[in-house]
Amino acid sequence: MSDQRPDSLYEAVGGLEALRRLSNTFYQGVLADPLLAPVFADFTPTHIEHVAVWLAEVFNGPTAFTDELGGHQALLRAHLGLAITEEQRLRWMELMAGAVRRELPEDELLRRRVLEYFDWGTKIAEDVSASPAGTDLGDPGPTPRWSWEGLEK
Repeated sequence: MSDQRPDSLYEAVGGLEALRRLSNTFYQGVLADPLLAPVFADFTPTHIEHVAVWLAEVFNGPTAFTDELGGHQALLRAHLGLAITEEQRLRWMELMAGAVRRELPEDELLRRRVLEYFDWGTKIAEDVSASPAGTDLGDPGPTPRWSWEGLEK
């Protein structure tokens, strides 16, 4: 890692404002996509903010998602019953890769780490989405953190 890189991915992407732009660009594509729009039938603009706040925490920024929005458990619960298919997950990744290219700094390692997080996270969302709403997920642990080295253990 270069000494010129910020310590956290949160700082490197440009903070919360950059994550809001990323989320907004991404969801513009999702809501126009015939394969993905049905998954987001209950979408509200608040979702964009919640995703940005979640990503801020995952990338080692402020902990507002845990402090104010229910943390990891709430995020997983929101995906219950969505029955996300692998085809939908892959399309989600395509659209996110495009949003990353448009909205994040031109740092190849940064973009790769961010997309590695999304690949990891969407696989979990796909698995969780197969369970019906109301399923007891147990304790998923704290919000995962992603760094220049990937998932922090």
